[in-house]
Amino acid sequence: MFRQGSLFVTLQYLCLCLSVMIETISKWFWWDRLWLPYNLMWTDLEDKEGRVYAKASHLYITVPLAVAFLVVRYLFERLIATPCAALLGVREPTRPKVAHNSVLELHFISHSRNPRQADIDGLSKKCSLTPRQVERWFRRRRNRDRPGVLKKFREASWRLAFYFCASVGGLVALYDKEWFYDTRQMWVGYPKQSMLESQYWYYILEMGFYWSLLLSITFDVKRKDFKEQIIHHLATLILLSFSWCANYIRVGTLVMLVHDASDVLLESAKLFNYAKWEKTCNSLFVVFAIVFLVTRLIIFPFWIIHCTWVYPLDHYPPFFGYYFFNVMLVVLLLLHIFWAYLILRMVKKFLFGSLTKDERSDNEEDEGESSLTEDNDGHLKATNGSANHH
Repeated sequence: MFRQGSLFVTLQYLCLCLSVMIETISKWFWWDRLWLPYNLMWTDLEDKEGRVYAKASHLYITVPLAVAFLVVRYLFERLIATPCAALLGVREPTRPKVAHNSVLELHFISHSRNPRQADIDGLSKKCSLTPRQVERWFRRRRNRDRPGVLKKFREASWRLAFYFCASVGGLVALYDKEWFYDTRQMWVGYPKQSMLESQYWYYILEMGFYWSLLLSITFDVKRKDFKEQIIHHLATLILLSFSWCANYIRVGTLVMLVHDASDVLLESAKLFNYAKWEKTCNSLFVVFAIVFLVTRLIIFPFWIIHCTWVYPLDHYPPFFGYYFFNVMLVVLLLLHIFWAYLILRMVKKFLFGSLTKDERSDNEEDEGESSLTEDNDGHLKATNGSANHH
């Protein structure tokens, strides 16, 4: 009994210490001096005088909303995207069956999907096959694991549907706002700027969608910029969460609108690429490249980042939240520069590259015959296959 009582007291003490620690961390994290300008406190952002402010608790709904997005996506892909794929003539290519071979399968799973020549020679001796037959087996085995064109069409259809709706909704929510045309107006009266209902739904839906992308990223088509995509989604969620809590909502809505505009064109180009509508795909990609460069490398840094870096100093001295917000915007800008480099490489190959029949005729892993196809990871690429972009 004494030992049980001692254990109970110890657990109570540990729980008390943990509670105090969490409370201390919470107080430090939400310290006014970190996130708000000088002489302002969180109590100044409480609903009063007819103003309604964003609250951190509002963001809790974005997680179950992400799950709801996944359910809607599942239904959309099967009830809408799949019939659309059939109408456009998108069908899975017939892939040769892979003969069962336990030795080669073990090497494929535990060692390498792309064996070296020395490994191929060794495996051919073990299996009494020619090196050419071993190479063909591995090529067909890799093809079997590669996501089918119908899966990629469904995924692109879902993203296109959301980005299109988000872009239209963003324009409807912002077209009559003065800060949409004059970015200096973003900071007039900050932070005591009442939240609008349109801003609430724009934020919540966008954040729910990005959470759903994070939850499904391991099941979606895995691309070469997988790590960059994770960084992008996390940076976007952190940026939106902070801008929501610190009432940087006006800036946040412009950031979302700028990002969604080019994504509509990218997903559209992918759909026509899967349908092998070569001219339409190529035209959309050129328009996408132009819109991407204008919105992400001109409007985003020289209008939006400029207005968050320069204009706030006319109203209050810099503080931690000011630096944090701008650093996160710069992280997004660096990702834009990375993707812009890949796009420009692809445009160069698309306009000036050349590819002969012999260079592709024996490659069973290539898909499509258009001048703008996809590589093995599902990226759009130019015909000589050295550039890609998600």
